[in-house]
Amino acid sequence: MKARRKPKLAVWKFASCDGCQLTLLDCEDELLAVADVVEIANFPEASREVARGPYDLSLVEGSITTPHDAERIRTIRKQSKFLVSIGACATAGGIQALRNFRNVREFLSIVYARPDYIDTLPHSTPIADHVFVDFELRGCPISKVQLVELISAFLGNRKPNISSHSVCVECKLRGNTCVMIANKVPCLGPVTHAGCDALCPSYNRGCFGCFGPKETPNTSSLSHQWSNGLSASDRDIVHAYRTFNAYAEAFKKEATTHEP
Repeated sequence: MKARRKPKLAVWKFASCDGCQLTLLDCEDELLAVADVVEIANFPEASREVARGPYDLSLVEGSITTPHDAERIRTIRKQSKFLVSIGACATAGGIQALRNFRNVREFLSIVYARPDYIDTLPHSTPIADHVFVDFELRGCPISKVQLVELISAFLGNRKPNISSHSVCVECKLRGNTCVMIANKVPCLGPVTHAGCDALCPSYNRGCFGCFGPKETPNTSSLSHQWSNGLSASDRDIVHAYRTFNAYAEAFKKEATTHEP
């Protein structure tokens, strides 16, 4: 009897810090279980062995920052049955997308002795700006629990069971006292996608928005509360939204509203 072919899993890197790939390696026992049912065909962070495509599931970390990146992601898309972007860089351009609000050529002339050698795009953009993405997994870095659920879902040919509610719900589930109400600390929790288990608010720190904007976030209402109830300046609001997910549409739009 012919043995059933294992699905091929590939992990790809673009402009990023590798943190989301390290989350996959940090799965340890779960990763060993996954390795029993899939063929890890391409994962340079874990192995030098590379199997040729096509691939059943591709996990893509990092943003597109060069013409070569843009061409390479199109090739990967053609080779992949399902393609999932993982992490803030792949889903929103990452921290490097802060360059999108300035002229990148000015940076090149300051940093590099020969800027004419640098071949880069004017913007750092998410994977979905270039190819069709089957699913986006948020976070900086991504959640280990969500990652395992996502891989299990695609292997089982079902939709990933990943909640779309805000960090505030996670705070309530943990029994946290609201840091904005009790301590007057600015917090992005009401507009941020869940996934971190309310890590920062659990230590009396405001949410930094690592998982990007939730579905239909009311950023203008939150900014109004910051301005009137917490005495936050426009500069404070711009800095809050321009971090790991600065180029995510909702955060980008709200920050731009408060720029001088």
